[in-house]
Amino acid sequence: MNFNLTDDQQAFAETARQFAQQELAPHAAEWDKQHHFPKDVIQRAGELGFCGLYTPEEAGGLGLSRLDSSIIFEELSMGCTATTAMMTIHNMATWMIATWGTEALKKQWCDDLVSGEKLASYCLTEPGSGSDAAALRTSAKKEGDHYVVNGSKMFISGAGETDVMVVMVRTGEAGPKGISALVIPADAEGIVYGKAEEKMGWNAQPTRLVSFEDVKVPLNALLGKEGEGFKFAMQGLDGGRVNIATCSIGTAQQALNTARDYMHERQQFGKPLAAFQALQFKLADMNTDLVAARQMVRLAAFKLDQQDPEKTAYCAMAKRFATDVGFQVCDQALQIHGGYGYIREYPLERHVRDVRVHQILEGTNEIMRLIIARRVLAEGAGEIR
Repeated sequence: MNFNLTDDQQAFAETARQFAQQELAPHAAEWDKQHHFPKDVIQRAGELGFCGLYTPEEAGGLGLSRLDSSIIFEELSMGCTATTAMMTIHNMATWMIATWGTEALKKQWCDDLVSGEKLASYCLTEPGSGSDAAALRTSAKKEGDHYVVNGSKMFISGAGETDVMVVMVRTGEAGPKGISALVIPADAEGIVYGKAEEKMGWNAQPTRLVSFEDVKVPLNALLGKEGEGFKFAMQGLDGGRVNIATCSIGTAQQALNTARDYMHERQQFGKPLAAFQALQFKLADMNTDLVAARQMVRLAAFKLDQQDPEKTAYCAMAKRFATDVGFQVCDQALQIHGGYGYIREYPLERHVRDVRVHQILEGTNEIMRLIIARRVLAEGAGEIR
């Protein structure tokens, strides 16, 4: 059991770190202030392969493991949480098209998506179904050689700015077995975008309601077979939970680094904050919790790569623990800064705002606890270690 990064993983991390420091960190505060979506920067990330990290090589991606991808996303999120989170969503949608799409769909979209020339959104949540994804109502009915899609999706990252959407729709009976996945061009006739939501954080990416009004979609836009959409969505969410947990870890690491440096610089009562034992202990606890969370996330990514039977439970545990720890570390880093942490001249308040949503996304942390509890209480299922 070797916990050290391989030479390749260290090289991936270094490349991502340099990109984050040069392309993301210097602009993150301004993007947040102006609500600017940096599509040009994401395209430059695509030139390094960051828009198709775990997309299979035969579809033009790097074909990396989820563990390798997590290491990269962690470094990127130290530069800008919101932009990196959007990149993780794009990676997931691209991977879904490359994995379950027809050859025609792959040819139509994959080259542009893995290069970052075009961007993808993922549409699962609806106004009436958030964590209860199996209750979604957006319908797709066959009419001749097309599906006709009607309904709406809520809280869609990148909506109105991306080029294609992976949309979960109902093609059959109620419940999960009636759900299918369609790939729909973002400019298809009949799609209406709502206003960009005014959010607490993640301001460097737009979030909108998407309405589908008699949108015609070719039958070959279907991923896999009819009725397989919910299965695809759940597989996507396993990886999505690792991704969003990773963004929390990276942001929290940056917040901790900022607090550490501030403790050396800030003088109170004739000595630096770093000389006060109470703050030393606080920083020690922050670092300990962060290392524990990182190891849990990487374990979950490894279990996902190995297609371990317990992968869903590990991903849920990692998401619950790491997003909670990430928020707590960012909050404590702000506290160490005192009043300075609360003003926008410093990045701490942005870190706190950006990571708070991670406890809600990809299933709230209450849902994560439910997934974990059901597995722990399952009769005859054995232990999770």
